[in-house]
Amino acid sequence: MEDKNRDDLKAIRTMMEQASRFISLSGWSGISAGIYALIASGIAYTWMNDFYSYNDPSLNGLLWKFILLGLVTLFLAISTGVLFTVKKSKKNKVAVWNANTKRLLLHLFVPLLVGGLFCLALFVNHASLLLMGPTTLIFYGLALLNASKFTFKDIAYLGYCEIVLGLIGLFIPGYGLLLWAIGFGVLHIVYGIVIERKYR
Repeated sequence: MEDKNRDDLKAIRTMMEQASRFISLSGWSGISAGIYALIASGIAYTWMNDFYSYNDPSLNGLLWKFILLGLVTLFLAISTGVLFTVKKSKKNKVAVWNANTKRLLLHLFVPLLVGGLFCLALFVNHASLLLMGPTTLIFYGLALLNASKFTFKDIAYLGYCEIVLGLIGLFIPGYGLLLWAIGFGVLHIVYGIVIERKYR
């Protein structure tokens, strides 16, 4: 009897969690985003080497190339993430677009939007551009923490790691690109593998 009650409570707890959390995030979304970020980091590193090797005075041109590269990487990561999420939702017979999805996206994108505008202000006002990479890590980490209460709790740990890397980058600006590659590349791949094995 006690075993049956325990199983019933576990089933009820599972249903309540599914009703209050977005559970269709796919580990493959994180893995693919990490791969895109590592490729983008490699391209950015090549551009920086060319810039310093040829003493190209056009810093603004390089920065605009970085911005375009970041937007393309973001588009690919989001597009692939949506595809994997829809696929997992169909497999689990869960609606993709519901109240949980709206809450997740709202709490995720508000810090991201603020962070994006902050970085744009740094760029427009010619502030220390070495701070842009670490700043994106910090705001992204805050966004993950903000959204973690509406999906897997594991995302919070990823958020903490992103924030720590960003803070390190603020004090050691010369390693911004390396930390960016670790945060958006390596950590995403590790997170994706963990999520895929834990929640598949």
